[in-house]
Amino acid sequence: MIKILHTADWHLGKRLQEFSRLEEQKLVLEEIQQIADRENVDLILLAGDIFDTFNPSHEAVELLYKSLRRLSKGGKRPIIAISGNHDSTQFVEAPDPLARDMGIFFYGKYDTIIPIGKLDNGIEITQSDEGFVEMKLPENDFPIRVILAPYANEVSMKTYLGEGDREEEFRNVMGANWKKIADQYCNEQGVNLFAGHFFFMKEGEKPEPEPESERPILHVGGTQALFTRNIPSQIQYAALGHLHRYHAVGHEHCPVVYSSSPLAYSFSEADQEKQVVIIEGEPGKPVNYRPIGLKQGRPLFRRTFDNLPDTLAWLEENPYCFVELTYITENSIEAATRKAIMKAHDGIVNLIPQIKNPLGRENSSLQVEDLGKDMESLFKLFYQSDKGQEPNVELLSIFKEVISQNDEV
Repeated sequence: MIKILHTADWHLGKRLQEFSRLEEQKLVLEEIQQIADRENVDLILLAGDIFDTFNPSHEAVELLYKSLRRLSKGGKRPIIAISGNHDSTQFVEAPDPLARDMGIFFYGKYDTIIPIGKLDNGIEITQSDEGFVEMKLPENDFPIRVILAPYANEVSMKTYLGEGDREEEFRNVMGANWKKIADQYCNEQGVNLFAGHFFFMKEGEKPEPEPESERPILHVGGTQALFTRNIPSQIQYAALGHLHRYHAVGHEHCPVVYSSSPLAYSFSEADQEKQVVIIEGEPGKPVNYRPIGLKQGRPLFRRTFDNLPDTLAWLEENPYCFVELTYITENSIEAATRKAIMKAHDGIVNLIPQIKNPLGRENSSLQVEDLGKDMESLFKLFYQSDKGQEPNVELLSIFKEVISQNDEV
């Protein structure tokens, strides 16, 4: 039997508006390493969105390399990491020749072929092809095969897609490519896995909403989501990245699973428990898999209050979190109230006024004849239409400053 840890969507370097998450990311990656050690995991699959941007910061890159070195147990435990839609394929693959000696394999481009051979740590790459790798670990007498499916953007796919029904053609091209690999390399004498970073769904079902913090990939080169039936029948477990909530998309012939991101990265993820997945597999048999919850990192909350004492009491009781706070008020939030709330907690990301019983909104919509009015009058009308009240003096002053700067330009 082999034990595999599936994780994804680390988004190293990501911020929550002005708040850095780097320290939390350090803690949760240490937690993932502790889980891998405690569970005696043999292989790590990292299913894309390693970084949050194409050009990650020095701190994010350093955190990745240090974390992967620990996860690899100094090269004894192999790691396969594919790129996602947030990653630069060139940046992800750049350290691969050096990382490979540590048993860490970065895969970002479909035409990349991982070199065959035995490493000093005893890990052996026995077969390799575009989008595929087979390895043998010293402690196992059977090979592990992985179909590698990093995110494919329009540029990387344009040579494969025609001008007909691009949605169905995309699915057919990807599915046929994966089937060809599986038919050639995947039999019941090894453990057969799939690692992909795409939007997968069961055909005919309503698609899972993408998280607010994600760049949508419902449309890849003008195409819709892939279907779980596009994964070859030989595969025993499909490790997916992109959606940040842990869930299994399907079980037609194998579990097709999103592991979740290690931290909540937007308030749409506020109620999600973050996980990694442990898979136990052996040749020719269905795998067993189970999620393990992650505890590190600041939770995200959305809360609504209508008075200051209750607001301050909750903030005092929940110091270690990020919060999007909606405050119900007759008019705008008074300066003293806003100051007291912001001073009470260091993790308030948004403080949103909710106006009680706004008056005049139905009569304050902008009309065609209003377009001849000056900018300040139009702004007042817009604000009253949207918020149900007049903008205060401070806001009007800022607006005037902005439009005066634009006039100067």
